[in-house]
Amino acid sequence: MEDPVPIPDAAEDGARFAGSVFVSYSRPDRARAAQVVALLEAAGCKVWWDGRIEGGQAFLPEIEAALTSADVVVVLWSATAVASHWVRDEAEQGRARGCLVPLGLDGTEPPLGFRQVQVIDIARWRGRSDEAEGRAILRAVSARRGEGAPSPVAAPVRASRRKVLVGAGAGAVALGVAGTAAALWQGLLGAPGRANANSIAVMPFQNLSDDKSQAWFSDGLSEELRAVLARNPRLHVAAPTSTVSLRGAGDDAIAIAAKLGVANVLRGSVQRAGSTVRITAELVRGSDAMVRWAERFDRKLADVFALQTEIAETVAVALVAEVAGDAVARESASAQRNIGGTTNVAAHDAYLRGRAFFELSAGEQTDRAALAQFDAAIAGDPDYAQAHAMRSAMLAAIANATGDTAAVRGLYASAIEAGRKAIALAPDLAQGHLSLGYALNNGELATAEALPFYRRARDLAPGDADVLRAAATYFAFAGDHATAAPLVDRAAELDPLNARVFRTAGYVAYAVRDFDLTVRHMRKALGLNNRLATAHFTVGNAFLAKGDADTALREYDQEVTPLFALTGAAIAQFRLGRSEQAKTAFARLETEFGKNSLYQQAQVLAQWGDRKAALDRLGDARAAKDSGLLLAPTDWMLDPLRKEGGFDRLLSGLTAR
Repeated sequence: MEDPVPIPDAAEDGARFAGSVFVSYSRPDRARAAQVVALLEAAGCKVWWDGRIEGGQAFLPEIEAALTSADVVVVLWSATAVASHWVRDEAEQGRARGCLVPLGLDGTEPPLGFRQVQVIDIARWRGRSDEAEGRAILRAVSARRGEGAPSPVAAPVRASRRKVLVGAGAGAVALGVAGTAAALWQGLLGAPGRANANSIAVMPFQNLSDDKSQAWFSDGLSEELRAVLARNPRLHVAAPTSTVSLRGAGDDAIAIAAKLGVANVLRGSVQRAGSTVRITAELVRGSDAMVRWAERFDRKLADVFALQTEIAETVAVALVAEVAGDAVARESASAQRNIGGTTNVAAHDAYLRGRAFFELSAGEQTDRAALAQFDAAIAGDPDYAQAHAMRSAMLAAIANATGDTAAVRGLYASAIEAGRKAIALAPDLAQGHLSLGYALNNGELATAEALPFYRRARDLAPGDADVLRAAATYFAFAGDHATAAPLVDRAAELDPLNARVFRTAGYVAYAVRDFDLTVRHMRKALGLNNRLATAHFTVGNAFLAKGDADTALREYDQEVTPLFALTGAAIAQFRLGRSEQAKTAFARLETEFGKNSLYQQAQVLAQWGDRKAALDRLGDARAAKDSGLLLAPTDWMLDPLRKEGGFDRLLSGLTAR
């Protein structure tokens, strides 16, 4: 076969267009698929095929997110593709949405149910754009685009000032009351200390099913076990981000325990076949890899809920009994059964798929894919509180990221409604309180109203690092450092390999103007993830606050989020006396991000000394319910405005007191 060549004549043929295309094929046909991909990309398409998947990515969530959001699904039929359940499932998605373009590679007739759409025969195609087959492919794709259900993915969006607050922690930095945080934070930068006897890491269970795409199911089950164990106040459970990062450690329980600072490791496997499931689990001592408990369970899939509870309670009793006695252990274990769950297998499946998309966290596309799965879970079981809570979280995440400013208010209103529903169904579900608090705080700037929900989430999940980190960020931004500091300290103990934890620690240190400690925490975060959003921006702000504009500018140049890179550059260049460069950066900030950067514009203008214009921008931000204002009560960049008339009114209700 000849290599694909550019398509100089595609526009003349009326087939050049911009759109997203999913290409489905069987593995033996990979070379032919690559030709089709090259043809489409040269015509202006954004093409997804599994040759794009990077090593270590979650395979199934990536595929499903791309498939459900594509404008067109192109399937390459061949003898091996017809026999592939994987290809048939992907083709069914395209057929159901009315956007299927079938191509024939070897004359094999498509399966029953797929013969109503004419197949384009490309058996003799050599991969060139100037051949009849190439032009036919482009015409068919162009014709199919937009005929099916609309894509759930919005047009490419610019970075939003809301995006930085996704997860209650990925935002610009906060400033708090005077004082020092050093004594509370020394332990965050060192190695884990002596592990508690009742500490445990739950590793992702291995997927032993014939269908390797079932990894979402095995990962979901292990995460459910971890969540149940984490609700037990007598256990110290390592957070999922750190445990997943050690997935490649295999059976080396000693190494895993040492890196996570735990005394025990729970590991296992899942093999799912039809309506049955086999789960093996073993509890291993981290000091010497001795197996303390092991069991194999063969059950009907409908019994998987009871099985999760059984495993979690067995493990909890084994650990807590050592430090508190058998009676206390059994009482504490039975009190932590699955809260807000379901007994509907289909709803549970959809929920686990949604969690897989949520964990992928690749932007608005995967957030919308997750939302669709949580909606499906609720359709299967309207009383599924966990699904309502995650639906709330996804709606808020989409509101943060979308470029459709007209949709933001409706998204947040729906997020608040879903959060209230979750709490009504399961008052003791921490995620429900966390989701509602976040939606109120970021969507309505109702910081005081959100306070009891953050407090309740914190109290319900003292062993959940994600909850603690989110709550710490809320309290830090709201100026309550005394509450924020110990929360992130605890989160770092539970999740020592999570860059976001140390970023939050940096925010909290910055809140009390301990700029040296801020830099240390952010350097630790960047060491774990050198592409971490806002980390370089925060380091730059710390140096800027200390009067070192040169170093600050170098940090801003490395910031991965353009919104913040431009904000920092506009201030640092001004400090260095480079007024033209400063004006250029500010003009780009206004032009490229518009109303999504009102708060950042106010920061720049305040630092330039234009107090009236800065106050005007803050007023516009308040009217738009710009969540950047959540930083204002503690933001040192706004210090020049604090004595101006009307400033306090703009900040009313934005503290946790």
